[in-house]
Amino acid sequence: MIIASVSENKDFEKRISITPEISKKYINLGFEVHLSQNYGAHLGFSDSEYKEVGVKIVGDENQLLENADVIIQMSLLNENKTSLLKSNQTLIGVLNPYENKKILDELIKNKINLFSLEMLPRITRAQSMDILSSQANLAGYKAVLEAFSVFEKAIPMMMTAAGTIPAAKVLVVGAGVAGLQAIATAKRMGAIVFATDVRMASKEQVESLGGKFLTVDGAENLETEGGYAKEASEDFKKKQEELLSETLKKIDIVICTALIPGKKAPLIIKEAMVENMQPGSVIFDLAAAQGGNVAFTEVDKIIERKGIKIIGESNILNKLPTSSSSLYAKNVFNFVSNLYDKENKKININLEDEIIAKTIIK
Repeated sequence: MIIASVSENKDFEKRISITPEISKKYINLGFEVHLSQNYGAHLGFSDSEYKEVGVKIVGDENQLLENADVIIQMSLLNENKTSLLKSNQTLIGVLNPYENKKILDELIKNKINLFSLEMLPRITRAQSMDILSSQANLAGYKAVLEAFSVFEKAIPMMMTAAGTIPAAKVLVVGAGVAGLQAIATAKRMGAIVFATDVRMASKEQVESLGGKFLTVDGAENLETEGGYAKEASEDFKKKQEELLSETLKKIDIVICTALIPGKKAPLIIKEAMVENMQPGSVIFDLAAAQGGNVAFTEVDKIIERKGIKIIGESNILNKLPTSSSSLYAKNVFNFVSNLYDKENKKININLEDEIIAKTIIK
């Protein structure tokens, strides 16, 4: 069987799905690996490096897609490329079925097997395939570094002969994987860290990392069976807004990570709350691409409002493409290994397997 990947649009996506290290693993599993020319060159992976482990480099991307049995991408192929796919091929990636429903429905009609990895169940057996966790970990880390880089004061407390500089105060909104990594990173760099989340189960995790958990009075645990946050009630939102309004007046840096799967990001920090912050404060909104957690967020822009900088990025992992590609490639390899019948050398779509049943798009 041929497993293949073509270059992403590098203006929007610098990550790749197959590294030289993972190519070798696919070949050992029994696949032929075909990649487009200069597939990983922008990350320092030359075509010759891929060839050394047995990869075939194909100059014609259309031909590459037509001959492949399994295609692995970061995201959905563009329309010109999806039109080349044929019956019984398998496409694996972050396909975003909520936004791409029309295109995916057409592919399903053409009997193309589609697996969207952001839909993986949160079970022990799927941990090694969990792309959301691996990518969010890096995103939380990088968001803190980016926010600190534009903050014009020192982060840790510094005691000098000329006086003491107080430690920066950081608030992390949303204590999922990205939020917890943001807490850990900010704490390591000497900041005083606060965090809030609708899931009460995250309180212990926040405190174990040295953060202070902000609890909304009368809060209930707004967590789905899969471990994700669900939408809060209007009463909760009102109480959360009151708590945040007071807290934000003394916060220097805010990292926003709150998302609800399949929905627009919740608006948590409103106009008046931003305007009451101290001039020189920084907000980094990781939810920008999904609408943002902050009223003034604009995708891929830094907005300045009364001396407060609000940063929104559509894909922060483009700033860590080598590390994020490495983790993504390993996650996908583990998924394919579970999907592949090595003995009969074919893709085995066993719908009794929860991992396969939850990620296949029908």
